[in-house]
Amino acid sequence: MTVAVPTLAAGDALAECLRSLESQTVKDFEVVVIDNSGRSLAQASGSRTRVIVNKSNVGFGAAINQALRESHAPYLATLNDDAVAQPDWLEALLRDAEANPKAGMFASRVTMDGGRSLDSTGMLIASDGSSKQRGHGELAMAKFDVAALFPSGSAALYRRAMLDQIGGFDEDFFLYCEDTDLGLRARWAGWECRYVAGAAVEHRYSQSAGRASTLKAYFVERNRLYTALKNFPVAMLIRAPFAAVARYFWHAVSLLEGRGKAAEFRKAGQSSALLPFLVFRAHCAALFRLPRLLRERRSIFRSRKISSREFRELLRRHAISTRQVARL
Repeated sequence: MTVAVPTLAAGDALAECLRSLESQTVKDFEVVVIDNSGRSLAQASGSRTRVIVNKSNVGFGAAINQALRESHAPYLATLNDDAVAQPDWLEALLRDAEANPKAGMFASRVTMDGGRSLDSTGMLIASDGSSKQRGHGELAMAKFDVAALFPSGSAALYRRAMLDQIGGFDEDFFLYCEDTDLGLRARWAGWECRYVAGAAVEHRYSQSAGRASTLKAYFVERNRLYTALKNFPVAMLIRAPFAAVARYFWHAVSLLEGRGKAAEFRKAGQSSALLPFLVFRAHCAALFRLPRLLRERRSIFRSRKISSREFRELLRRHAISTRQVARL
């Protein structure tokens, strides 16, 4: 097995992350650190660790694909550089993967706030293509169904056969939502996803790009559009703009209430007046990329293993409302 750890900060958090991997109960794996920082990686030490150095930040998806291309292992795990894995993290994921060959993706129990609350137990998706972590903010010991839509890429296990079949991560996403796009493409290809409650990781959450920044706001909105245009059936795609308008409305309400991502954006020192501009810029970028997105869409739909009706029902079972998206 290969564990891919992309890093942009390359600081003390990375060193702690790698120490947690050295302490895993399973030993037959390698760690590949993909350096997007342009710095010296003195922290990237360990008996099974090697480093891929990039001259500039190639993004999350491209970094994971680099590790995949240099690996021949049957499984690829992904772990954020600001995450710390419990000693039996990999053991729990591998045990579940070996017992469930129809599953190509495995979600970890990701916590935050010193392990007191949940960050993710898999992902949910809204009708406009926005995705959010299932269980985010709930108590760490809350129970969730073993069936998940797809995992958060912050701490996940992927079956190599699945990644080879669907083509890995889409490198055009650069930052954010790559796991959403990959997860939906995998579901179209007939692969299942499982939540492994025993695979525990603590995540310090968005240290590399900031919890609320113009960079994050732009890429999340642009990549939401990329995801919907590539993966949504026609009926869902037609309804998506109306759902997005509803989400913008709830963002405005949440901003007035002092909660949600819009309020967090303002508390971080950003002007909330920037948000409409970032939305406009994201739509322009998606329009510019539209011919390529439509080609990728045709490729996904030509090779799909489930019907549009089955896909819609799958997303319905793992849905989150646009109001909830705005408030989280």
